[in-house]
Amino acid sequence: MDPGLEADERPSRSQRFLEFMVFHFRWVVVVPILLPLSFLFNVFFEIRNKLIYWINSAPNAHVRKVNYIQEQIKNWNADGRRTKLVNARPGWLTMSFRYPLYKTDATKIATDRLFDILELDLEKMTIKAEPGVTMGQISRYLIPLGYTLPVLPELDDLTVGGLINGCGVESGSFKHGMFQHICTQYEVVTSDAELLQVFPDPTAKTKKSKEANSLFWAIPWSQGTLVFLTAATMKIIPCKKYVKLQYKKTNTLEEMCDVLTEDSKKNSSFDDVDFIEALLFTKDKGCIMLGEFSDGPDTHKEVINPIGRFYKKWFYTHVESIIDNKIDKENPIAVEYIPLRDYYHRHSRSIFWEIRDIIPFGNNVIFRYLLGWLTPPKISFLKATTPSCLRSMYDRSHVLQDMLIPLENLEKCVELFHEEVEIYPLWLCPFHLKSQPGLMKLRDVASKMYVDLGAYGVTYKKGYHAERTTRRLEEHVRKVNGFQMTYADIYMTKEEYEDMFDLTLYEYKRTAHHCNDAFPHVYEKVRRSARR
Repeated sequence: MDPGLEADERPSRSQRFLEFMVFHFRWVVVVPILLPLSFLFNVFFEIRNKLIYWINSAPNAHVRKVNYIQEQIKNWNADGRRTKLVNARPGWLTMSFRYPLYKTDATKIATDRLFDILELDLEKMTIKAEPGVTMGQISRYLIPLGYTLPVLPELDDLTVGGLINGCGVESGSFKHGMFQHICTQYEVVTSDAELLQVFPDPTAKTKKSKEANSLFWAIPWSQGTLVFLTAATMKIIPCKKYVKLQYKKTNTLEEMCDVLTEDSKKNSSFDDVDFIEALLFTKDKGCIMLGEFSDGPDTHKEVINPIGRFYKKWFYTHVESIIDNKIDKENPIAVEYIPLRDYYHRHSRSIFWEIRDIIPFGNNVIFRYLLGWLTPPKISFLKATTPSCLRSMYDRSHVLQDMLIPLENLEKCVELFHEEVEIYPLWLCPFHLKSQPGLMKLRDVASKMYVDLGAYGVTYKKGYHAERTTRRLEEHVRKVNGFQMTYADIYMTKEEYEDMFDLTLYEYKRTAHHCNDAFPHVYEKVRRSARR
């Protein structure tokens, strides 16, 4: 029996047996069905996207799609604003593990048709894209042209809209901040069907321009509860063909925290390091990875490793094999050159390490060579085909959390995660957080180095209880002035949520743009009870 559960919460023996069978043999459905479907889906959309780029039809189509959104909202207004507005994207397509309940009786607006890149402006060094555009689309489009986003999160299926309305952090964030910080302009439609272009304007003098200016800062993390995002303009930077990646082993938690802090703060203002992330494989054994844009090796002895090829090891297992076999006192640093796109999407094939529970033999060399070219399965397909009995098990024991905490508090937070959930690897990604208006406004300093601590997978920790354990983690994060990514399960009360996030500007914009009767409140969308 699981001591973390009350007697009436514990599953029966037959239920546990069913869960065991479905959990351990889910690959019977995933491998022969979902992998081919995922592969065909990706091929279809890649061909479709290339055709759209070739004929350049996206800008005109965008105008028609936005006009249709405005018409839908005008009709909703004419009907008396009797329901709340939500986007029409199906729940199984979202990156959250849960299905939203708040969409059941709402009016669904067709923002799910917005998934095209609209414009590349090399003079202004920006790219404009619709909110449904994925990181995979952007990296395929930009990198061959010699450009990239300053912050390009790892998973292929993460979308522009999700990373703005939610949150996006990746290994370039120690220098450039979160995904929202590379955005220069948002195109939005309000609940009054007004189309607005909002951007930060320090010279704003008129009331209208000041309102648009403040709306720009309010949108990130708002989960689509202020306006409908229809396009975003983002900064781009020049890139090179490869990433020179250095691997450094750490042998204690204290060493990991000290070295990661030193590397992050030292390199945040310099050009010789472009990426920093770390993995903890146990509480003490870890690896810090420092990357920089590169044209490739200078000598034949240096290794090029195309880690994105289907037959290659899952990246996190590759990292562990490097620190176990190639790093010692005489050789404290290992170096590889990785093609840029392979580096960006290094965690995609194994969805960090979630696939190890779904396809337990997926990293086997025979499987990789025979069927690795079909991987990974689409996250949305996995979500749509998760049976209810497995969902019940995940409710009890699956952890999917990203806690954003000041880097100085990392050691205590890792110790707490070890004590409460004990899932490894842990993903550690430093990022620079500036104090700007909005939900993530810092209260005491102008800027600070934070770190994303990501825990993903099934926990077997005795005493683990999804709600009680998560509430203890949330409490610790609030105490250190941290933030919880809101795609995950949130058990905070509204008062606790308001203690973690600064809702001052958000509530003002809710009133100014007539949102209170138009959109659900952000807390109503992110709390655990709003998702099943």
